[in-house]
Amino acid sequence: MSILSQPFVADGVARLMAAAAGRVIKPRPLFPEIPGCSSDITVPTRHGPMPATLYRPPEGTPAKGVYVNAHGGGFVMGGAIGDDPLCRFLAEHARVFVVNVDYALAPARRFPVPCEQVYDALKWVAAPGREWAGARLCVGGQSAGGALAAAASRLALREGGPEIVLQVLHYPPLDLVTPATAKPAPPGRRVVIRPWMGEVFDTAYIPDIARRGDPLASPAWGGNGDGLAGIAPALVLTCEHDRLRAEAVTYAGKLAEAGALVEHYDILGVDHGYDLMGGEPELVRRVYAFLALHVERAVTA
Repeated sequence: MSILSQPFVADGVARLMAAAAGRVIKPRPLFPEIPGCSSDITVPTRHGPMPATLYRPPEGTPAKGVYVNAHGGGFVMGGAIGDDPLCRFLAEHARVFVVNVDYALAPARRFPVPCEQVYDALKWVAAPGREWAGARLCVGGQSAGGALAAAASRLALREGGPEIVLQVLHYPPLDLVTPATAKPAPPGRRVVIRPWMGEVFDTAYIPDIARRGDPLASPAWGGNGDGLAGIAPALVLTCEHDRLRAEAVTYAGKLAEAGALVEHYDILGVDHGYDLMGGEPELVRRVYAFLALHVERAVTA
C-alpha cells in the first residue's frame, strides 16, 4: 500500500478530484431527439433530505414502473446530472418514471450512508400515494452507483422489502477488499481505473480496511455472495477491458446460483465508463436500448 492508503491523504485527494470534476461535470450531448420531462424533488432519508431529479415517461403513456438510479464516481465525486442521458432514455423507451438520486459523497459521508440513502429512496418510492402508485420498482446504477444498487437490493432482502423487480448493475465495483493493484488489467492496455484511483476511492469511502468486507460494500468478496436466495432479479453489465470486470462476473455467478440472474451482458471492446467518457454514441444507444428492454419487461411481467 502507498501513502494514498492513509485516510487523511486519500480524503484530501478525493476532495481535489471531486472539486475538479465539479467544475466540468455535465451530461454527454446524447439523444437530442428525447427532450425529456424532469423536475427537481427531495427524497427523505434517515441521513437527511436527498436531492433527486424525477423524469416522467412521455405524456399520455401509462407508466407501469419506476426506476431509482444512482450515479457513479468512485463514491467520492460525480452527480446525478451526469446520468441525464440514461434517465431520459429509460423514461422514453422503458416508459417508466426515473428517480435519479444525488446521494451523499465520501469523505464527508462514508459507508454505509450512501447505501442506506439509496435503500431509503426505494422505500419512499414504494410508499402509497406517489404519482406512480402501484408501479413496479427497479433500481440501478453505473460504477459506484451499481454497487449502491446491489447494496440497496441486499438491504431490501434483509429487511423484507420493498419488492424490487429488477436490479441493474452496470460495471459496478463489488470487491473493495482486494486492492486495485491485485485486479488485473488487460495486457498492453491503459485502462480507466488506475491502481492509485482505486486506493483513493476505497480509503475515502471506507477507511477501516476490515469494514470493506461488509457484504454491502463487497458482495463479490469471499462468501459474501452466498445465501442470496430471494434477492431481486439482476441484470449485470460488464466492460471487456475494465479492471473491475472480474468481480462483477464473480457476483453474476453467485446471482445465477441463487436463481436471481436475469442476464450477464459483457460489452466488448470498451472500458469502464465508456458511455460517459466518449464511447461510440451508437454503441451507447444499443446498450441503453438493451437495458431499457429489460426494464420494460420487468415492470410489465
